[in-house]
Amino acid sequence: MFRIIFVLDILNGTAVHAIRGERSKYQPVAGSKVCNSSAPLDMIFTLAPREVYIADLDRLQHQGDNFELIKEISGKTRTMADIGVENMNDVEKCAKIADTIILGTETASFDLIEKAAVRFPGRINVSIDMKNRKVLTKDRNMEVEPVELVKRLNDHEIRDIIVLELTRVGTGAGIDEGFLTDIAAVSSHNVLVGGGIKDMDDIEALKRIGISGALVATAVHSGKIPADLIRTN
Repeated sequence: MFRIIFVLDILNGTAVHAIRGERSKYQPVAGSKVCNSSAPLDMIFTLAPREVYIADLDRLQHQGDNFELIKEISGKTRTMADIGVENMNDVEKCAKIADTIILGTETASFDLIEKAAVRFPGRINVSIDMKNRKVLTKDRNMEVEPVELVKRLNDHEIRDIIVLELTRVGTGAGIDEGFLTDIAAVSSHNVLVGGGIKDMDDIEALKRIGISGALVATAVHSGKIPADLIRTN
């Protein structure tokens, strides 16, 4: 089954509208057609999503965290969380508050990904964070083309690969179909796509090229992707 996963970007305990990875410009979600509150728990109650991707923007910016809130959400639905994991201590912390631990290339090293996959088999997602198809990383071992990095991850016990194009996040710009076709062709893991998914035509295209799921927020709030598709029922 193709997974349509609801995204919660949380800043100061509030769900915000993420745009192009420019975190200083994020504002609380407003004008949603499916929820009249920007409180994350209200959204979870109203939308009842079967699966949620959570980005803890405070933790990612080293300005506190939303761990208690994430833990509460995890008690209501299946969660994967990006808390800006940089070391094994962070991995352990995330394991206590979410079902699946996201290790993003922006903060985690390849060595840490390898160790975390051994420590928590089946509970690790790797997010290939990109801007304009370039992998964001501080680790020279991951300064490679995204397709090459996907190949290197094939040998590790990872639950999902997330391909996150930050320049498209929150824009409704659509998907990079040719690029994603190449990614899907070489990955032995399920591939989830985030950034720019605008409507059901994009969802159908992702299904067609072999992608396993989509991370969506803006398209749900705008009504272009029906909220029923993210729900548990």
